[in-house]
Amino acid sequence: MGKGMQAWAALCACVSVPAAPAIADSGENPPVRQELSAAQLFVYADTARDAGNFGVAEAAYRALSSNPDPELRTEARFRLGLMLADRQQKYREAAVEFRRILDEKPGAARVRLELARMDAMLGNLGAARREMRAAQAAGLPPEVERMVRFYAAALQARKPVGGSIEIALAPDSNINRATRSDTLGTVLGTFALDQNARARSGLGLALRGQGYLRTGLDRRSSLLVRLDTSASLYRDPQFGDVIVSVQAGPEYRSGTDRITLSAGPTWRWYGAQPYSRAIGGDAALQHPMGAKAQGRIAAGIVHAANLRNSLQTADTFSLGAGYDRALSARFGGGLGLNASRTAARDPGYSDVTLGASAYVFREIGRTTLVVALGYNRLEADARLQLYPRRRTDDRFTATAGATWRALQWHGFAPITRLRWERGRSTVDIYGYRRVAAELGIASAF
Repeated sequence: MGKGMQAWAALCACVSVPAAPAIADSGENPPVRQELSAAQLFVYADTARDAGNFGVAEAAYRALSSNPDPELRTEARFRLGLMLADRQQKYREAAVEFRRILDEKPGAARVRLELARMDAMLGNLGAARREMRAAQAAGLPPEVERMVRFYAAALQARKPVGGSIEIALAPDSNINRATRSDTLGTVLGTFALDQNARARSGLGLALRGQGYLRTGLDRRSSLLVRLDTSASLYRDPQFGDVIVSVQAGPEYRSGTDRITLSAGPTWRWYGAQPYSRAIGGDAALQHPMGAKAQGRIAAGIVHAANLRNSLQTADTFSLGAGYDRALSARFGGGLGLNASRTAARDPGYSDVTLGASAYVFREIGRTTLVVALGYNRLEADARLQLYPRRRTDDRFTATAGATWRALQWHGFAPITRLRWERGRSTVDIYGYRRVAAELGIASAF
């Protein structure tokens, strides 16, 4: 065990969970056929675990986890989670057990800290930090509060390789985010729009994936290489949208702050044909703001070459800031602001965009609900010659989603999302309405 995890173990040992009744271990396993009490079954499971008989131990712990006594269930799942994590390095399976405990006992601080450790080992640092904030929001003893802050660096002892995957069916009322109007007004007159230039509905397949490789450079820094992919696929291939991005760069730790630098290429295909190539980079800072909150700021620059219309080839400069806060062990939210400047070859495609967003999450039983709202304002530098007015857009979005952990299987959990979008524009072709849903599964590995 590395020093970071030893420190984490010391931290977690300071927060107790309800202990199950125990009896003295005679040194011999009770006969399997014997009718065992819960206390004897705990001894039997622990003995099997210590002897390396993990299958036997898991079967016993799972039998105890169905006990009607909530304290016994909690203890069994907790011991099973620790065995899966520390003896078998099955971090995802361990996270499932810790999450099941928190579904029943959201105030179990020790369990939430262990879940944060599992998220960190899986590379889900954002989730790990959320669990840390939730643990602190639930209330920790003063000495543990100090240790949480001191040992937050233990989150950096994380899995070197991992990722996540999401697959969903995606019914969509407007797969091409196009106008519903059948005509378009221009300086040359009013023209009829081709059917493919108007809003089209469809049932698609949404795919998202992330993979990463992390290697340590020194005590305070590491190199992170990340692959991100997303695809929206439809029966009619002309509306398929695929994006692949590769980013690499160092992560630095300065006290409790984390600084990330990354750069790399992005490719996009639309309609089964190359659409754009981009190269860019960004810098991000994450800073704790008290025990229950976190702030972040990021800046980036991207050069994107549009392969369909060279006049849209542009440099985009972006700046964003956000604030996240845990209000309780099962409730929290955040705010975000963003700004970008796109400088294209044609001033009509150059613009300034400002936006704001907000979200809240709530855990209800074994379901996590998330609701988010967003607004963006775009103003173009100049009027495109074809259109009578300079482009100005207002875009509104609302999203509601749920993760149904009660139905999870081998680390995969069902997800559902509903998204509403409304775009208003001074140029008719950019105005649209859209309602889309996703029904699928997601998992980290």
